[in-house]
Parts: sequence; structure tokens; C-alpha cells
Amino acid sequence: KHGALRHPETGDVYPTMDEVPLDDRWVYAMLAQGGTSGVFQFESALATGKLRAMRCDRFEDLVATNALIRPGPLDSGMTDVYIKRKLGREPVTYPLPELEELLEPTYGIIVYQEQVMRIVNILAGYSLGEADVVRKAVGKKIPELIRAELAKFRERAARNGVDPRIAADLANQIETFGRYGFNRAHSAGYSLLSYHTAWLKCHYPAEFMAALLSSVLSNTDQVVKYILESRELHRTIPGLEEPMELLPPDVNESGWKFTVTGSTQIRFGLGAVRGVGAAAVESVLNARAEGARFETLFDFLDRIDTRALNKRACEALIAAGALDAFGHRAQLVASLDIAYADVHARQADREVGQASLFGGGEAVDDPAPELPDVREWSERDRLAKEKEALGFFISGHPLDRFSDAVHVFRGVNTSTLGKHPNASVEIPCVVTQVQSQISRRDSSEWGRITIEDFHGTAQVLAFRDAWAAGKDPLQQDAVVLIRGKVSGRERDEEDPPIFLDGVELLDDVLKSGRLALRIALDAGAEVADGAFREAKKVLEAHPGDAPVELLWRSGNGERDRRLRSRTLRVDPGPGTLRELRAVFGKARVGLARV
Repeated sequence: KHGALRHPETGDVYPTMDEVPLDDRWVYAMLAQGGTSGVFQFESALATGKLRAMRCDRFEDLVATNALIRPGPLDSGMTDVYIKRKLGREPVTYPLPELEELLEPTYGIIVYQEQVMRIVNILAGYSLGEADVVRKAVGKKIPELIRAELAKFRERAARNGVDPRIAADLANQIETFGRYGFNRAHSAGYSLLSYHTAWLKCHYPAEFMAALLSSVLSNTDQVVKYILESRELHRTIPGLEEPMELLPPDVNESGWKFTVTGSTQIRFGLGAVRGVGAAAVESVLNARAEGARFETLFDFLDRIDTRALNKRACEALIAAGALDAFGHRAQLVASLDIAYADVHARQADREVGQASLFGGGEAVDDPAPELPDVREWSERDRLAKEKEALGFFISGHPLDRFSDAVHVFRGVNTSTLGKHPNASVEIPCVVTQVQSQISRRDSSEWGRITIEDFHGTAQVLAFRDAWAAGKDPLQQDAVVLIRGKVSGRERDEEDPPIFLDGVELLDDVLKSGRLALRIALDAGAEVADGAFREAKKVLEAHPGDAPVELLWRSGNGERDRRLRSRTLRVDPGPGTLRELRAVFGKARVGLARV
């Protein structure tokens, strides 16, 4: 885009990635804060957690982490020892003074195959050729060969004056390490790619995320994951102050893939719309390249090849928001029959060169018909059709109007289930798929449900009684509160399902009286004159079942005081909260568990 890479803090320009220095503090700050999504080799929860734990701040940390997040080092505890020693929580020790220079970069821990070679070379007098035999045994994970070579090492080390106990301990470390030991060259090569992808993400976040999203265009779960990551980039990237904005597809701006339209804006590609093929997109892009912007639905259809973009494909574009500039979506869909007929008639007239009845010899186009006056789709219908066209929500989310209730249940979400095996959880979510199945064991009916929250998706398994009790609220697009237990099975470690205990429509949760409407005030806080009188009017105007609670935060070490009305009950819906926030301010009004 810019012809060269530029560092936003220093202004330094780098002609190629090979010129980028490996000591960029912004990059390491991003990685140390968990900003690893899209970064080669470090996207897993394990890798992210280790980089955060060690407060990654140098290239050697990347090289070591690439080697340490393998079964051998993890099982032996080497990984955690490395972190403790790096942070100064455990003293750095060396088996022998002769090994200090070799093991100093890795805090006295054997991390690489090359270190194994040098240990047997230094302590047992192995030639580098003999040491390479040991490395190959370790690298190829051949147990018999490893044991045979290590027996020789212990004997030769003892002859060289090494304490047999130290030699035996080193041999045991090497044998454990051999279950998955990296060579440093391999790990350094991986880490260079890791660093380069991290550098691009850190300094060109919009371009990086657009490319990343384009690379997973056909994988809805991955697209959702990276959309969520894009919106959270400002929390992990130094200097990025605003959230990344994901814009819907637009026939006047979108390409086939995701594109950057501003420093913090990414526009969806037309190729992300289901049911719109490559030929249709090519027709749109060609028409746009030949003339001005599309001004109306009729102008759009008149200039593209309607044989490539049929009515069904156009409905998909409308549902995705790609034609929002021409009218609201219900209006556009209602006008498609007239629009296609009108355009086909105009094109037929131009093909035969039909002239005006009033002479002149040139074809005269009549004004395009006006769009019909129809009611807009409801938010629920709009989002449902959007989800069908794109595979995900972009202009909003069904949970948006329940955001205050979602905040109450914020402990665990779909992206953090793996950190809570066997935990009982409550998750507000929208149901995106329901499958009824029959058990092979006892022929009972059970359900497999896909749910989605603001953070991603998860599977819910509802067996027999839970399925029978929860089948009614578990409908497509229903917004519910799921209660269940996270799987603790080893096979589910990466993506654990929830075993359903119960489910309730989130609307019913709000009406149940189990959530209180809370006004929280700090001691000494200024409150406008008449605020409480105004608040009382608001509360009386919105009767319901939720208790009203005043939380008084002392701020001086004393316990917070909660005052709850015994008689006043209100509707805790968005309207009530909005009016109260106009009186007290947004941060002071919310919901809480009773």
C-alpha cells in the first residue's frame, strides 16, 4: 500500500521485512498483553498464556516459547521453570560451571537439540559428529537409540570426572526432552515468521486483519473469531486508541475480499455474501470501474449483467446490507420484481434502438419507478436475514438489547470455556442451530445446539430430561440464558461443549424479578438537584417485577451499603435504564443479581 514499511513511532522506513529490526518494543508489548490472534505459531491459548506469563520482551523469548510449548518441555516442567527464572522468581542455576555459557540464554534450562549436542561434547568429549548421533536420536524420538546413547554419555562423562549423579540427572533431562525437542534453527526460523506477522499486525492492524479475514472467507467460525479480535485490537496494540470498525459489504466500495477503507475501518468483501458467485461480483466490479458510483437500485441493476446477478443473488446482497445506500432492506426486496422488469425492458429498448414517439432518433429512458412505501424489517428479522446471508451478524447482534443483562453474567463466555473444565456456567446467548438426535444406547431423544454470544460460538448438548424440559425455548434465533456444566473430558480440552442443565428465555429472566435495577453512587459524588425526584417518576412510569436497589460505595475501606425498596418494582428493560441514565449518567445505572 505504501511502497515501504514505516514505523509509526520512529518514522523509520524499511524497504522489506528483512530490514525490520527484531527489538521493536511495541510488538513485544502487544504479545505480552495477549495480542496473538493471527500471529504465526502463537494463536493457541497455551502459547498466548505463556507469552503473557513471561512478559515477553525479546526475540529470544519467541524462539524459546516455540520450543517450550511442546509435550516434552511441558511435561517436565521446563516451561514454567523458564518463566519463573526469567521473571526472577527462581534463581538461575547450572548443573556445572562448564555449562553456564551454553545455558545462560535459556536460564540454565535445556531447550534446544543443539544444547544437547554441546552438553555431550563438553562433558563427555564427544566429537560433533558423535554428538549429532545423539541429536538425531532425540530429534527422531527413537527411545532405544536415546537410551543407548545416553548410557554411553554417562560412562564417558564419568571418565571425564563428571559426578555420576549429575551425569545421570542430565541424561534423564535429555531423555524427557527427547519426547519433543526442537532444534534451535527450526525454532528460530518459525519465530522469525512469528515476529514478522506480529510486526505487521502491530503497525498495520487494519491491513493485517483485512488480509487475515480474507484468508478464512469460507470458514464462518474463523471469520467470527477474527471479527471479534478486530474489535478488541485497541486493547492489546499500543497506540491504537479506537476499536476497529467492521463495515458491511457495499456495492460501491467492496471488492471480492475484505478491504481497508480507513485507518480503523475494514469493509466486508462481496465474496463473503452467500449465494453471490464470482461472476456476479465480477459484473459489479466491472460496472463500477467503467462509470460513476451506483446511485439507486435501478441504476445498479441497469449497469450490471443481470444474467450473472439474478434476483435471488440480489436479495442476498440486500440482506447483507450491500445495497443499504439505496433504501431500507424491506423496501429494496419489495421492489425487486418491478426493478428487474424495468431494467430488462430498458435494456431491450436500447438493444433495438427504440426512439421516442416524439422523434429525435435517440432512445429516451423514462424515469425509474419509485421504491414502494413498505415498513422496515424488525431488528430481529433484519439480523436473522443478515446472518443467513453472511453467516454472522455485522450491523448488530440479537444480544445488543440485552447488553445490561449480559454484563451481569459476564464471568464465563464461549471463548473462555476451555479455562473452566467441569465448571457450572450461565451464559446469555442466541441459539443459531438446533439438531434433534436419537441416542443409539436407549433410543431417547436429545439435542445438539449451537449458541453464539459476543465472543464466539459453542456447542450445547442437551440429554433426555434436559432436552425434554428445554426444547420449547431452544428455537432458532431465540435469545436465552443457558445453564450447564462445561465438559471436563480430555478429548474436549480444546473446544469443550456445555452439558445443559436448564434454559430460559432472556426476556423471561428480566421479568422474573431475579435481577435488580441498581443505581450505584460513590460517597461524595455530585448528583443534580431534583435527580431523585425525576428518578422516582421514571421508576413509577415503568412498573414491573424487578426490585430497585441503591448501592452506596463508601470508598474509604468501609463496606458498601445496599438499600432495597420493599415495595417498588419496575421493568428493568432498556427503556427504563435509558431514562435513568439520562438522570444519573450511564456508569451509575445497571442491573445486578438479587
